[in-house]
Amino acid sequence: MEFLKKELSNLIQHNLYRRMNTMNDSQTSRTIVNGKKCILLSSNNYLGLTGHPELISAAKDAISLWGTGAGGSRLTTGNFRLHEELEEAIAHFKNTESAVVFNTGYMANIGTITALTGKEDIIFSDELNHASIIDGCRLSRAKTVIYPHKKIGALEKLLQQASGYRRILIVTDGVFSMDGDLAPLPRLVELSEKYNALLMVDDAHATGVLGDRGAGSVNHFGLEGKISIQMGTLSKAIGSAGGYVAGSRDLIDYLRNKARSFIFSTSLPPSVIAAALAALRVMQKNPQLREKLHLNAQYLRSGLKQMGFTILAEESPVIPVLIGDADKTVQMAQHLFDLGVFAPGIRPPTVPQGTSRVRVTVMATHTRDDLDQALAAFEQAGQMLGIIQ
Repeated sequence: MEFLKKELSNLIQHNLYRRMNTMNDSQTSRTIVNGKKCILLSSNNYLGLTGHPELISAAKDAISLWGTGAGGSRLTTGNFRLHEELEEAIAHFKNTESAVVFNTGYMANIGTITALTGKEDIIFSDELNHASIIDGCRLSRAKTVIYPHKKIGALEKLLQQASGYRRILIVTDGVFSMDGDLAPLPRLVELSEKYNALLMVDDAHATGVLGDRGAGSVNHFGLEGKISIQMGTLSKAIGSAGGYVAGSRDLIDYLRNKARSFIFSTSLPPSVIAAALAALRVMQKNPQLREKLHLNAQYLRSGLKQMGFTILAEESPVIPVLIGDADKTVQMAQHLFDLGVFAPGIRPPTVPQGTSRVRVTVMATHTRDDLDQALAAFEQAGQMLGIIQ
């Protein structure tokens, strides 16, 4: 297969080749990456819960009681009482009638979109939506229309032209994972009601982060009961693994019967489910974690802007530092790593050409000393490469 070597060589030549980094320690604010001690500024472990003692204890207890594996799909032998408890807890957390857990957020998006839409339907998807949404749209065989990022006027014009379809679905990220900005959910709700469309929100980067209860972007905007489908993950702020969809009882019952990525997968092991349940309890008992997270994000973002870096958004703990050129982005990330800060460079095709960036994320567990050292590294690396003066 000579074409593989050519394709890989082309990626290397254009600085688009990806290498995996090896974590030699846990997802704490200071960790070891590729054998080097560094400040971790790239984890989605927003609240620092992956190492929380209550989550670890719950996972250990579940292994002792239930074993290490689920042994089958949820519809055969893999449905434990713990799975049902977690789904009830998620529904309560999201203020919906019901919820269903998938093995990953990717599987939740693909399974939900393909179950709800087909070739008789039309989907309107924001141009910066996550890859799992894009793939779900492609697999659904529905007509998919990509609308300009957050451009409500453009979306409405497209909706006005949509006629003769069985169903209309509007799908968007709640927090866009690479830009860190929020979807204009109140306006999207208005459009969904006006044009009789289903509205689906991917809250992967908002769950546990936004809203007065930490319940996500829908909670943040006060739109409970207004959005048909709320998807999210258990692998980011929740500190465990898996994805979920929350909504009406009928929606969840339908997905359990129609979503292929749910039906044909061995269910998540009890230890993972128990950790997610514990995380929901810890998160709701300790709102100060979320407050600290946002204070840390504000402090780091402000420091970077004062130095002269271009920050793409200011609404979440995702802080994209725009570099532009892919080569220079790779160099910036390497300089930061040499200075003891791990923050990866993000390049096409993950982001559009000319918008390569260092994607920074903060955690509630970062100390002021961590952030000050990170800022010093950014200043030194940025000046070295001529990104800032």
